[in-house]
Amino acid sequence: MESHFDPKHRRVRALLRAIRLEKDLRQVDVAERLGQDQSFVSKYENGERQLDFVEVVEVCEALGIPLADFVRRFEEKER
Repeated sequence: MESHFDPKHRRVRALLRAIRLEKDLRQVDVAERLGQDQSFVSKYENGERQLDFVEVVEVCEALGIPLADFVRRFEEKER
């Protein structure tokens, strides 16, 4: 069983954060788009909370990035 400290989970978190920053969004901006508190974004970005697949899809939508683009960028970082 992999922990949320696994390198792939860290990459997911880092990529979501990088995309948020590229879009010039604050954690609170993303949280509002998700209907969540800012702490929700903070917790998945710092590894206190692990996102499930549906939540990753929702975060991508809130960030304005198609899931396919997110996956492509994730896979590029893996190489």
